[in-house]
Amino acid sequence: MTPEVMNASEPEPQGMGEFSRLTGVFFEPGKTFEDIAARPGWVVPLLIAIVMGLVFVTLVGQRIGWDRIVRQQMELNPQAQQLTPEQRQQRMEIGARVAPMFGYGVAVLGAPLMFLIMAGTTLGMAKGIMSAPITYKQSLAAVAYGYLPNVIGSILAMVVMFLKNPDDFRLDNPLVFNAGAFMDPATANKFVLTVASSFDLIWLWSLFLMATGVKAAAGKKLSMSGAVWAVFGPWILWVLCKAALAGFTS
Repeated sequence: MTPEVMNASEPEPQGMGEFSRLTGVFFEPGKTFEDIAARPGWVVPLLIAIVMGLVFVTLVGQRIGWDRIVRQQMELNPQAQQLTPEQRQQRMEIGARVAPMFGYGVAVLGAPLMFLIMAGTTLGMAKGIMSAPITYKQSLAAVAYGYLPNVIGSILAMVVMFLKNPDDFRLDNPLVFNAGAFMDPATANKFVLTVASSFDLIWLWSLFLMATGVKAAAGKKLSMSGAVWAVFGPWILWVLCKAALAGFTS
């Protein structure tokens, strides 16, 4: 038997298993995202994000209560303070009925829509502007697996939910991983508060992992700094637009 025949009969090395991918994103991101780029997939991290969102929303309803959440939001809304007590009570009752439906809707549809949009904007930056050889499926896989630190953030938020007094729990910013957590939402400038809250350590970690995935997919055709801008550029623009809208409507 010739060496050529022996080499041809050798089995091809298998890629990483799903569990190895999920853990490798945190401990070996470079190696893991190379495997993800070679065999891009996104279903498992998406399902994890949806399930975690549903668990979080369910616990919010049981531990905090939607009536308390609505009341907290109305207390921070200057326009709501101009209503009569009867009007505020009516708004709170309607909000307490609508809030759970909205919460579960976001838990189910929020992650898929976010993944699709972020994958599209990242692809536009990396391939459309920087001419990197990356496909939409690879971009989507990088976004989906890069999102996993937010799952850890959700778990920590649920722990905080049960450690804190329900009246002190902030649904919009439950952890202290950003400067906005140390600001009073009732008195702070809404533009500054939104920017400060958006630059969250969990999200920055997540975005950096997404950039690592984009770099792995593009190979030598894209530098790491270029991959970072492909991910962070659209996100920064989104934060500034969101902050401007918050400042304008406050």
